[in-house]
Amino acid sequence: MKTLMKKNEALIYSAVGLVALFLILVAANYLVSLQQTKIDLTEGKVQTLSEGTKKFLRALESPVKVKLYISRGEQAMPVPLRSFAQRLEDLVREFKSVAGSNLVIELYNPKPDSEDEDAAQLDGIEPQQLFSGEQFYLGLTVNQLERKQSIPAVSAQRERLLEYDLARAIARVATTERPVLGLMSALPILGERFNPMTRQSSEPWVLANELKRDFNVKSVPLHTQAIDPEIKVLLVVHPRDLSDATEYALDQFVLRGGKLIAFVDPYAYFDQQQSPMPGVGGGGTSSSLPKLFKAWGLEMNPGKVLADVVYASGAGQRHTPTVLTLNRSALNRDDVVTSQIETLLYAFGGAFEVKPVDGLKVTELIKSSPNSMLVDNVVSTLSGEAAMKGFQPDNQARPLAVRLTGKFTTAFPDGLPDAQDKKAAAKKAEASLKTSVAENSVVLVADVDMLNDGAAVDIQEAFGRRIVVPSNGNLAFAQSMVEQFAAGDALTSLRSRATSFRPLSVVREMEAEAQKQYFGRLKSLEDQLQKTTDKLQELQKARGAGAKSAQLMTPEQQVEIDNFRKNVTETRKELKELRKNLRQDAESLVFWTKALNIALMPLLVVLLGLAVFFLKRRRQQAPA
Repeated sequence: MKTLMKKNEALIYSAVGLVALFLILVAANYLVSLQQTKIDLTEGKVQTLSEGTKKFLRALESPVKVKLYISRGEQAMPVPLRSFAQRLEDLVREFKSVAGSNLVIELYNPKPDSEDEDAAQLDGIEPQQLFSGEQFYLGLTVNQLERKQSIPAVSAQRERLLEYDLARAIARVATTERPVLGLMSALPILGERFNPMTRQSSEPWVLANELKRDFNVKSVPLHTQAIDPEIKVLLVVHPRDLSDATEYALDQFVLRGGKLIAFVDPYAYFDQQQSPMPGVGGGGTSSSLPKLFKAWGLEMNPGKVLADVVYASGAGQRHTPTVLTLNRSALNRDDVVTSQIETLLYAFGGAFEVKPVDGLKVTELIKSSPNSMLVDNVVSTLSGEAAMKGFQPDNQARPLAVRLTGKFTTAFPDGLPDAQDKKAAAKKAEASLKTSVAENSVVLVADVDMLNDGAAVDIQEAFGRRIVVPSNGNLAFAQSMVEQFAAGDALTSLRSRATSFRPLSVVREMEAEAQKQYFGRLKSLEDQLQKTTDKLQELQKARGAGAKSAQLMTPEQQVEIDNFRKNVTETRKELKELRKNLRQDAESLVFWTKALNIALMPLLVVLLGLAVFFLKRRRQQAPA
């Protein structure tokens, strides 16, 4: 009887304990939900806004309205998009938690033939089609007074840029005037009425027309000695033969807080100049900012072009290692400027050598593969076997585009160079800035040709209309940099949000290592061929220069040739085996990676269950 009462008491205590635990969990969950702070344990801090976004939202001076158009219901949209739509709504509410009353959220469910659907269409939200033929809406608008920005169809493919896209839309409606963009170039980007060299006019580049849509573009003379204070963002393209006075003006522009984007080039293919010597063909020109680069801890050799066999264009006799088709692996996927760009055409560009200076942080936006090297400008346009002759990669991935962030120091500590009046020069030296007023950013790119219409777009004529089709992400890259700088310091520091995508970096490292071995064996084969040729010539000289003796090979020469042919055959077998092993190792690694990702968690659950089962069984079998 006592035993039965004890069992009943134990059951009652257990039941009461479970109920109490349940109530405690409910109360704790409710109290936590009331708190504004949260802990983000996700990799990449997916649930946390960037500091730049928070700073920007806190600086809003008047209310901004965000209208979310999301089709709701079980069959409204595919399941993956439903979870993405929820993340979009959560992000907007996170913006609201920071901006407070200066951000107003309105939710709409545009069902077919409803008032919400009419509102979505009036706001320019585009319906998206399901396989069944039905339509759904997933978009938003941001407006303040009469200014409005729309994202007609929010795409899951741009999830990495979702925070930036929303912050940029808010920044655009919160600004009453279009930003002023300065453009300095030795090339006719804005077009020209008459060129005395070519004796013809030229249309503006597509880049110029695209920039004019969003900015008030103001031309800056190439040899200016001062930058207009109205200009906050300056785009410099191919600063050819720049004077020290102009570099000084750029130096002071950066130190006072101006945002600088500079495209330089060791060989500007689209800037062909005539040779001063008659009968001698001209060639591309070069440009640089030597004094500024030195002060910022960078160097670009104006006589060297980058050759990269991994990203080389063409095949066979058109194989050109200096015309690069860069893909995702060459681009910084964590930066908002390059995270969504798929390809870039990088033609006859250079590379930077970074020597970090105190106070500046260097972020690589674009980089080459390790299987690259620098070649002289005079051979940069060669292709096929001529381009690959003597190619020897130095196993160094070089930065092709960088962002410098921090406090800059002047490249002209003595003030304006070459001043005529010494006293005036001394006064200007005292008045000139020596360090930047606050932290600033500069973007540098070692290629100019990528912005030219011939490299960036395809222009077609259809029914009397001029149709421009982007052939790569070159213009989007330039526009994104300008747009980010024009949005202000807060959005300049905005990072790209993490996603569930994880590239197989180990496979890429294996491929790079195999390519390194492959080119190493090719170089060894070329060296051996050269040694055999030299040895044959020595044997021929020692034998004599007679015509008859020159036609017949000695036994030593025959043995040397037979050995070389044998070595060539063995080397080719080694190269073939190397490629085969690379494929097998890569495929095996991909398979086991997928298998572990799929089976790891279920396996852990099974093992945990078995461990609990055997532990309980051991306790039950143990003597009381």
